[in-house]
Amino acid sequence: MTRCKITVIKRTINPELAEHYCVDRVTPCPCFQEGQDFVCGLGKPEHFCDWAWRDIHPMVAVLLTGGNFSKGMFEGWMKDDRTMIGCCTDGIRPVIFRIEKIDG
Repeated sequence: MTRCKITVIKRTINPELAEHYCVDRVTPCPCFQEGQDFVCGLGKPEHFCDWAWRDIHPMVAVLLTGGNFSKGMFEGWMKDDRTMIGCCTDGIRPVIFRIEKIDG
């Protein structure tokens, strides 16, 4: 069975935006840790942030339904057409994910 492995590769923060727009001190996203892995099908993995899932689910769906990121506007973008890098859309503290199609 084909699945996707989602790996948290970086938690970031935009301190200048946080200082300007946020009320309290902001830290990187508390929902994830760098190196954390999730394996999934088309459904959201257990304990995965709903907001981040909404953002990366289209990439998971492409990989799981036979598509890849080596054609069209993505041609020449990813070294491995079974992988995509995506992130959540939190502009203050985004999390960056590696999304890989895996077999088994």
